[in-house]
Amino acid sequence: MSEALQRLKQAVIEGADDVAAEAARQALQEGVKGLDIVNSAIVPGIQGAGQLWKENQYFLPDVVMAAEAFNAAMAVVRPALGAEGAPKTGKVLIGTVAGDMHNLGKAVVIAMLQGAGFEVTDLGVDVPVKTFLDKTAELQPDILGAGCYMSTTMLSIKDILAGLQAAGLRGKVKFMVGGVPTSQEFADEVGADAWGKDALDTVAKALKLMER
Repeated sequence: MSEALQRLKQAVIEGADDVAAEAARQALQEGVKGLDIVNSAIVPGIQGAGQLWKENQYFLPDVVMAAEAFNAAMAVVRPALGAEGAPKTGKVLIGTVAGDMHNLGKAVVIAMLQGAGFEVTDLGVDVPVKTFLDKTAELQPDILGAGCYMSTTMLSIKDILAGLQAAGLRGKVKFMVGGVPTSQEFADEVGADAWGKDALDTVAKALKLMER
C-alpha cells in the first residue's frame, strides 16, 4: 500500500478530515484509481474506527470525527469514481430513521454500495418518515434503505412501509432494512424485501434485488 493510502486510512480512523482529503488527492495524483482508494483505504479506515467503537476504545465524538473524515475523503474521490466510467448498478436512497443519530454503519454501507457501482443518495440521520416518502417519489430509486440502531426507533420502519403503500410507491421500489436491533425475522415481519446483516451482506443483497 502506498504512503498516501496508508496516511488516508489512518486519517479516517483518527478523524482528521483535512489530512484525509489531502491524502485522497495525493493518491489520485499518483494514479491510484478512485475505486481502489475507496476499497483499500477509505472503507478500511471507517471499519477500523467502528472496531475501536465496538471495543469501547472510541466514544461518540470519535465516531463522529471519523465519519467526517470519511465524508471528506469520499468528496475528493467521488468525481473520479464517475470519471472512471464504472457502470451504474442502480440507484439507492438511504437514511437513518427519525430519532436515531447513528451514522457510522450507514457510512460504511454507502461506501461499499458506491464501490459496487450504485448511485447513492444519503438522506443523513434522524430522517422523518415524510422525507423518506417525499424523496422516494422525487428520485425514484431502485432501492430504499432505512437503518435503525436502537430498538426504540424500529417502529419507524413500519411507518415508512405503510407510507410507501399508501402513496402507491411500494411496488416501484425495493425496501431494505439494517442496523443492530434488526434481523431477518424483523424484515420478514414488516414486509421488507431484504435485510442487511452488515455492509458486505447489504451489498450482496442489493445486487440480488437488482437482478429481479
